[in-house]
Amino acid sequence: MQSPNASLQKKIRLGDTLVENRIISEAQLQEALKTQKKTGHKLGSTLIELGFIEEDELLQFLSQQLQIPKINLARHPVDQDTVQKLPEGLARRFRAVVLEYSEHHALVGMADPTNLFAYDEISRVLKRRIRQAVVCESELLDLLDRAYQAHEGITSLAEELDEQLSDRDVNLEAMLQTAEASETPVFKLLHHLFEDALQRRASDIHIEPDETVLRIRNRIDGLLHERIMNEKRIAPALIQRLKILSELDISEKRLPQDGRFHIKLGRHSLDIRISTMPTQHGEAVVMRLLDQTHGAPKLSDLNMPEAIRTQWERLIHHQHGMLLVTGPTGSGKTTTLYASLDELNHPENKIITIEDPVEYRLPRVNQVQVHEKIGLTFSQVLRTSLRQDPDILLVGEMRDLDTVEVGLRASMTGHLVFSTLHTNSAIGTISRLLDMGANGYLLASSLLGIVAQRLVKKVCSSCAEPYQPDVQQAAWLQGRNINESILFNRGKGCPQCSKTGYQGRVGIYEILQITPAMTDALRKNDLQEFNEAVQANEQYQTLSDQVMDYAIRGITSLDEVIRLSSDSGH
Repeated sequence: MQSPNASLQKKIRLGDTLVENRIISEAQLQEALKTQKKTGHKLGSTLIELGFIEEDELLQFLSQQLQIPKINLARHPVDQDTVQKLPEGLARRFRAVVLEYSEHHALVGMADPTNLFAYDEISRVLKRRIRQAVVCESELLDLLDRAYQAHEGITSLAEELDEQLSDRDVNLEAMLQTAEASETPVFKLLHHLFEDALQRRASDIHIEPDETVLRIRNRIDGLLHERIMNEKRIAPALIQRLKILSELDISEKRLPQDGRFHIKLGRHSLDIRISTMPTQHGEAVVMRLLDQTHGAPKLSDLNMPEAIRTQWERLIHHQHGMLLVTGPTGSGKTTTLYASLDELNHPENKIITIEDPVEYRLPRVNQVQVHEKIGLTFSQVLRTSLRQDPDILLVGEMRDLDTVEVGLRASMTGHLVFSTLHTNSAIGTISRLLDMGANGYLLASSLLGIVAQRLVKKVCSSCAEPYQPDVQQAAWLQGRNINESILFNRGKGCPQCSKTGYQGRVGIYEILQITPAMTDALRKNDLQEFNEAVQANEQYQTLSDQVMDYAIRGITSLDEVIRLSSDSGH
C-alpha cells in the first residue's frame, strides 16, 4: 500500500502556514487556538466560525499547499455504491467521502486533508492507494445524508425484526403494545423510515407488500423513489404498529381504513395521515407527511408572481363573496388557502374551517373535521357553522350541489367563503359548477375570483445545462408560435438531485377576477359569452403562459411545460 504523499508526510501546521502566508494574523491564530481548546473543534472550523477566513478561501489554500484538487461536490458525479465503500460511521467521523473507486486506487474527498490518522485509517479500510481532494464540509455532510439515506440502520433493523418474527413463539400483539414499545425493532424501524423521508423531503411514504419482497417508496417532488426489502415478513408488524398509533382496528384486514397520528422527530412536528388498503399480498399503507414545525405558510412564501399576489390579496380582503382555488390533488390548493387565512387571522375575524382532514393547525380558528359515516358532511357542518356567527368560512371541497348552494348563499349573506374544486383551469371551474347544477345567477351574485394552480419541478441548479429543443419539442413550440431556437435548461442528473435532473417544485398560478362582463354572462348561463369575456380580459394569463415564462428563465424544463399544457388543456 502506498504511503502518504510527500505533502502529507511533512504535515503542514495549518495555523503557522496561514500566518506565514499573511492570510490570518498571529493574534487571530492565538485567539482561534484559545477558542479551539474550549470547543474541541478543528482549527480550520474555528477560524471560519470566528470570521477570520472564508471557507472557500481556506479550501483553496489547502488545495495549493497540499497540491491536491479542490472539488465542488454539488457538481461532481458520485455513485451511491461508491460512497458506501466507506462505512457511514467512519465517513462522518473523519468527514470523508469516497468519490472514485477502482481496483488499485480511490479518490477520497476530505474536509480536513491534513489529518494523517484519518488518511491511514481510510487507507486500511479501503485497501487501496488513496488520492486526496479537499471538499466543503457542509456539502460533504449533505452528500453523506443523501447517499446513506439511513440505509444501514433501516436494513439492520429490518433484519433484526425479521429474525424476531421467525421465532414461532413470538407474541406480535404483546410486542407491539408493550410499555417498552419504543425500544422494539418495529418502532425503531418506523422511526428510521420517518427520519429518512423527512431528510429527503418526501411528501408520502408507501408501504407495499409484494409476493416475495416489501417495497418502501417515498414520493419526492412528485416522483416515487423505491427501496426493496427482502424481509417481506415484517410488513404485518409495521402495519399493525401504524394502526395502533392511528387508533385503527388492528383485527380488520379486509376493509380500507383511514386515520392519523402525530409524532416528533427532533425539532420537527409531523402530522401523519394514514390510509390502508387490502391487496392480494396483504395490506398496503400510504402515509401523507405534514410538517407542522413552522405552522401555516405565508402568502409571501408561495412564490406567486407579484401581479397575481396583488390581485389575490385584494380579493381576500372583501367582506363577503366566494373565492375558489382549483387544481388536481397535490397541486398545493390547501397551502394557498391556509396562507390566505393566515393573512386574515385577526382577533376581529371569526374563522371556521370545515375540512377532511384538518391539515394545518391555526390558533384562533375553529377547525372542524367532517365525518361522513355519522352524517357530519360538508353541507351539514356548513349549515351549522352559519349559526356560529362566522365572518370567514373555509369549506375544504365543493363535493356536491348541496354544498355548493349553501356556500354560495352564505357568501351572499355577508360571509367570505373559501373553497376548492378539482378542475384543470380557472375557466373550467365555471363549467364544472354549472354542470353540477349551480344556478348562474347565484354564481354571478357571489363569485369574486378563482385561482388555478399547479406544482412543476424545478431544474436542479447543480447540474443545469442549456440545450436546444429536439425535433418533437420544436414542432410543439412552432404550433404555438414560440421561437423554437430558444435555449432551455435541463438537469443532466447529479448526486444533489439523485440523478433526476430536478430538485424541488415551484407553484404556477393563474387568477381569474370576475368582471362585470363575466357577471352578465353568468346571469344568462351563457358559457360561451363567459369564455369570450375571459379572453378579452388583458390581465388574464393562463397556466401555460406562466410555465413557459419559467422555462424561458431556466427555472423549469420544456418537458414540464408540455406536460402541464397537456394537463390543463391549454
